[in-house]
Parts: sequence; C-alpha cells; structure tokens
Amino acid sequence: MRKFKLGVDVGGTFTDLVAIDDAGNTVIAKSPSTPEDQSLGVIQGLNILAERLGTDLAGLLSNTERFVHGTTVATNALLEKKGAKVALITTQGHRDVLEMREGFKEDRYNLRLAPFEPLVPRDLRYGLAERTDFEGRVIQPVDLNGLAEIVSDLKRRDIGSVAICLLHSYRNAKHEEEVESYLRSELPDVFVSRSSDVLPQIKEYERTSTTVVNAYVGPAVKRYLTNLECRLQEAGFLGRLFIILSHGGMAPVEEAWRLASATVLSGPAGGIAGSRMCAQLLSMPDLIPFDMGGTSTDISLILGGHAILSADGDLAGQRIALKSLDIASIASGGGSIAKITPSGQFDVGPASAGSVPGPVCYDNGGREITVTDANLILGYLDPDNFLGGKKKLNYPEALKRMQALAETLGVGVHDAAAGIYRLVNMKMADGIRIMTLRRGVDPRRFALLSFGGAAGLHAVAVARELEIPKVVIPTMASVLSAWGMLNSDLRYEVSRTLVGEVRAHAAEIATLFADLDREARAKLSQWYTSEIRTVYSAEMRYGEQIFEIDVSLDGADISSPEFADDVIERFHRQHEQLYTYALRDQEVTFVNARVAAVGPVDSGARQDAVSVPQREAPPPNCSRPAYFGVWTDTPVYEMADLPVGATLAGPAILVAETTSVIVQKDDIATVNSLGWVEISLADLRQY
Repeated sequence: MRKFKLGVDVGGTFTDLVAIDDAGNTVIAKSPSTPEDQSLGVIQGLNILAERLGTDLAGLLSNTERFVHGTTVATNALLEKKGAKVALITTQGHRDVLEMREGFKEDRYNLRLAPFEPLVPRDLRYGLAERTDFEGRVIQPVDLNGLAEIVSDLKRRDIGSVAICLLHSYRNAKHEEEVESYLRSELPDVFVSRSSDVLPQIKEYERTSTTVVNAYVGPAVKRYLTNLECRLQEAGFLGRLFIILSHGGMAPVEEAWRLASATVLSGPAGGIAGSRMCAQLLSMPDLIPFDMGGTSTDISLILGGHAILSADGDLAGQRIALKSLDIASIASGGGSIAKITPSGQFDVGPASAGSVPGPVCYDNGGREITVTDANLILGYLDPDNFLGGKKKLNYPEALKRMQALAETLGVGVHDAAAGIYRLVNMKMADGIRIMTLRRGVDPRRFALLSFGGAAGLHAVAVARELEIPKVVIPTMASVLSAWGMLNSDLRYEVSRTLVGEVRAHAAEIATLFADLDREARAKLSQWYTSEIRTVYSAEMRYGEQIFEIDVSLDGADISSPEFADDVIERFHRQHEQLYTYALRDQEVTFVNARVAAVGPVDSGARQDAVSVPQREAPPPNCSRPAYFGVWTDTPVYEMADLPVGATLAGPAILVAETTSVIVQKDDIATVNSLGWVEISLADLRQY
C-alpha cells in the first residue's frame, strides 16, 4: 500500500485537503466547511480525497504517516466573541491592567471612542494577596485563605476557564504554580492558563492579555482537537495529528491546545510555509503571498526567502505577544457582501456570506450579493463548470439580486458588478500597501504569489493597482495553505526575560541562551527523533526607549569572546534598517531571549523543474463573453492542458477544477519550468 502525508486547512468557506504519496504524487480535494463542527467538514473532505486516491476513508487514514492540520477555531472564537467564560486571578491591586492596557487608546484623538471591553469583566477579575519583587524574591506568600474564597466564588459563577497572571511571575513562577495546583484540585473540569507557562516575559499587559486570550479560546480549541482526533482514530487513523501554529511551525495536539492562543493564525500560517517553499522552487526570494479565500484575504511578505516573524500580534483588539508570522488579514473574500451602508455609501465587506448560506449563486439560501456573484455576472466564472463541473451556479438568481442592488445605486447591472470587483480589488491593494509601503518596502520589486480559491480572479488587477510586474500562480494555488502545512517543520519556542546592558551582562545572556537551548531541544525531542537545530533571537532597545525590536541572532556564537559585540552590532543594523538611524554611542539594553528548536521534515512533494523552450499555447477549449471595460469574447483555456513553455496573450481565462485565473488584455501568461503560470503585466517592469 502507498503511504500518505495529509495536509488539511479549514477555511471560512471551503476545507482544503492535500495528499502526497511516497512517490511524490499530489492529489487535492475541496469540501464545504461546516462552521457548526469543523471536524465534520474535515471527514467529508477526507472521504472525497480517499475516493480520488482509489481507496476508502479507512484505507487512506490507516496508511497516513503524517496528518497536519490548520484550524480557525481559535480565530473564530475570538472574532465572534464566542470563547469561554473566563476569570482572571492576578496580584492584589492589579486587576484593571486589561483595561489600562499600555495607556493608549487605539484612536487617541477620537473623543467618542467607545471604551475597550476586556474579555474578562471586572467582577470576574480577582486580586490575590501575594508578592514577588522584580528579581523574583518572595516578599509575601500566597494567601491560601484568600485563594480558597476566590475558588469558592468561581464554583458559584460557572466558570469555564481561569487565567493566572501574577506580578513578576516571569522571574519566579512558584506562586503561579501554587495557584494552578490548587485550582486543578478544586476545579478539575476548568481550563487553566498561567502566564509563566504561556508567556514568561516582562511587560504586564502583554503577558496578561496573551494569557487571557489563551484561557478564552483554549476550551474551544481543546474540545475541537480532541473531537477531531477521536473521529480520525475511529475512522482508522493510527498516526499522530499535528497542528500548525501561528509562527509557522507545527506541534502535536496536546501542545496546540495547551498554547491555544498560538493557533489564532493557524490557517494562514500554512500559506506562508507554502510561500517559502515557492520562493525556493522559483528562485524568487522576494514574494508577496496573496491568499484570497471565501471570507478574507491574507497578505504577508517573503523577504530574501524568509517569512517575517513578529511578537506584536493583535486580533479582534486583543494583544497576543507570542511570536507569529506577520500577516495582514483583510475582510475581503469571495463571500464578502456588497451593500449600501446606513449612511448611503456603497461598500463591500467586512460581513461575509461564508459557506452557509454562501453567495447567491451557490443556491444555498444566500440572498445578499457577494464578490463571487459579481465575478459570475462579469463572465469570469462559468455557471455550468464550477468545482470541475460538480456544482452549477445559479446565474439567473444572482442576476436578479444584482439588478435590485444596481437599481438602488442608480447604475446598470454590469456596472454594479464591475464596481464590486473594483472596490474589493482596491481594498486588497490597500492591504498590500500596509505590508509593504508602510514598512519602507517597494512592492514593485516583488512578485505577487497568488493562491486561495478566489485569488486568481483578482490577482492581476490588484498587481496592476500596485505596479507589481509579475503574478505567479502555482498549480496547487487553490490549496496552497494545506500544501504548505506539509512543508512546515516541527517547532517549539521558549523565551525568558533578562533586562540589562548587553556588555555588562554578556555572560548571563550567554548562559540564558544555553539554558533555553537545552530546554527547547529536550521538549522537541519528545516529538522528533532526528537532528534538531536551534534558532536564536533577542528583543532589545536603547536604554531610554520603551519598546524593543526583534533581532535575529542566527549563527551567533554564544561561547565567543566577541559575542556581546556581535549582538550589539546586529541590534544597531536592525534599528538602522527599521528607523534609518543607529545610536552607536549608546548602550544597548537586552530584554528578552528567544530560542526556537526546529525539527525539519520532508513533505514528500516533488517539484522537479524541467527546461524547455517557450512555445505558443494550444488552441483554447472555448470562448465566452467577459467584461474588461467592454464585453469581450474571451478564450478559455484548461490550465491542465497548457504544456510547460506555453505562452499566451490576454485577455484570457484559465480554468482549473478549483480555481480560475484572469489574464487581462496584452498581459503575457507563461507556463514555467515547474508547470506553474507566470503572468507578466503589460507596460510594467521590475524595479
């Protein structure tokens, strides 16, 4: 029997599945997502995948060596405010840190800005008498009587989760461990998160917020993953289930629900892992991953072949200070709803029709016009050949609903559809500007990597808006996130705080990194038996600054006498790159050390490039009218029929089973040596 590696990504509209066998052959499938229980959609998709592989579900799962999964359970719980009922136990006098935050309003000049609503209401935030100082010395032991009173109240309040965040516990976790032990004995069914386990770092608000988010989404993540694991085992799965975390690495189920706040970018992280692999295969180190699905569009950067990690995460207004991939998520997708706002403005999104009821043309009960409906009316989608012919789109109903919207706007029906198309493209282009121009990066020197089921319909228009000269569409574009998960490494991260000037504390810093290295390797070795590598980084600042910057220490020799000089110089260079200046006459303050233990894995995918000359594309399969400012009879090509080296000029529509690609007038599409489509935009050049 063949052996398989499976990648599964649950999106807002579709669940994407990829199987790679031991010969490197890749098979993909899509199944509608099931928001009420995502595991149902996963099992449905696995049945489809098994059928395509010529086996049944039990045959597929019993021969699966590795199962990697990306989930949106934590993301949805946070966005929809449907997490657990959480209580917070903190040091007496500090229960309002969630509302005080960092002392800033999101919009500091908006006098009418509504107060921030914490995930934990004030009456569920408990102050506990105890104290350690900033060096971790115990000043006052835990008041056990006070703790017993808190627990007694928690029992009456029907709490589902508790976050523990005591002052200076990042230096000494003893009191938090004591509180956790008591809670677990008295409240065995309650989910417990402590800050010294989730984020043992200085900065009280960041630590508290991250721990609260972990407690808020943890029960839902644990429940879902436990349920999924049981369903898979009942269906014949004998291996281990791994979950993609926000930093792009994967971890076993038990680690994922323990650190549930690290799964809030689980799905998009797979796309970035896939994008890194694409950069290697294409020999294009600078890419803008553009992932447009049914509900949202995720945008990031691959710079010099590497993804950008950040500890400045924020989702739904909640601070999550764990290391994660730097991703901008725009509420624009194929299911984004077009509407007239109460103020009379025309807008698209952020509300989405999702998979249920979905766009009007899905004929699943949707009554509000979406981006997908606009694409159908503009001729970009074939109503009789959606999802490889497995689904027909209801064109008459979509046209009827679009006509009603157009009458409200006072324009023609096709002008209304074109307006939706243009507006959503502008919003996505603005998202790319946030990731590039605001960071001092010129998008014109990048290529746009288009993936996700809806991206091919919009990528060229978005690229032209930004003067990006090239768009790349991989053969697995519609399921790149699931494919990317199989290209993710096992990863375990640890961090600790040590505040002090680098030169004065060089020996302590080196010892700290050595300790963290051992800790990270020991943990990862429980899941991984091959060679482990470690990656160092540090957060540092100039002495008078209040915010740190993240500095890679990859390749630094902690045993070298020049270690301190190396660390300081790296900080100066990074500061100069970010802010255009460096203060080399000032001392550099070290704040946090981070070590990631990485266990490389082989996806088993084979993407062998072949070298062939360019040639004309074969004749199109058919043609149909499509709207490019004017109605144009547009040739339609099956992507699978285009041989390597084939070139064609737009306008054209390229179709595959799970995606379609628009090539605009005079743009040139070429099938590269990997069999992927590259589109060169007319009149644009690489900068």
